[in-house]
Amino acid sequence: MSRTPITAGNWKMNKTVEEASVFAEALLAGLPGMDGIEVIICPPFTALYPLSQKCAGSPVQIAPQNMHWEAKGAFTGEISAGMIQECHCHYVVLGHSERRHIFRETSEEIGKKVKAALDAHLCPILCVGETIEEREVGKTEQIIKEQLLLGLTSVSPEKASQVVVAYEPVWAIGTGKAATPDDAHFVISYIRQFIGDEYGPVVAEAVRILYGGSVTPDNVYDFMKDPDIDGTLVGGASLDPAKFLKIIQESRRAK
Repeated sequence: MSRTPITAGNWKMNKTVEEASVFAEALLAGLPGMDGIEVIICPPFTALYPLSQKCAGSPVQIAPQNMHWEAKGAFTGEISAGMIQECHCHYVVLGHSERRHIFRETSEEIGKKVKAALDAHLCPILCVGETIEEREVGKTEQIIKEQLLLGLTSVSPEKASQVVVAYEPVWAIGTGKAATPDDAHFVISYIRQFIGDEYGPVVAEAVRILYGGSVTPDNVYDFMKDPDIDGTLVGGASLDPAKFLKIIQESRRAK
């Protein structure tokens, strides 16, 4: 089965609406001819709708960086699946390590978000990854398994193939220290094996698994040439349209 590669840029808390618009113009100008890959921008909430309008009809999709599991209610500062759909979004990032470690989101809460996203016909990008302390004591597989079990706890086999999993080792996010391609291969192969054990080989073959963590134009080819790695979730390098376009270009070349 052929899996369409993904290059997703997580802007985190960066760029005003005006800055996002300037970025989108530069990105769209450089994209023609780069078919065969899905491009996703994950801006702050304020830029979701303006960017979805600007990128309408283009290969670029817009996705929020988080959402709540409830449809509405007294949840100050949160955003629902329905609000996301009104912004013409198809994907949503859930369980990013900064949500887990800074905002203390639990894997149980993230699992409820994944279910809510799928019920609303959104495609969750479920982030998993271990800290340096967990890695050094040999708990990588245990941590990834726990995050996947709880993150996918309510997901049926029929919907499981719609989930995108992003492996982001916490120790490599924003540190400039990327995992080696061998590191990424080991964990991503484990994730695909886990999905196969839980949902069967057909689903495991269909699910797209990304690598994230200090991805740059210089190292992305080495990750993307691995047949088990289906794309990247890019942080800092996604804020520069020239660097992001180069990452897209190198990802296409690798596949």
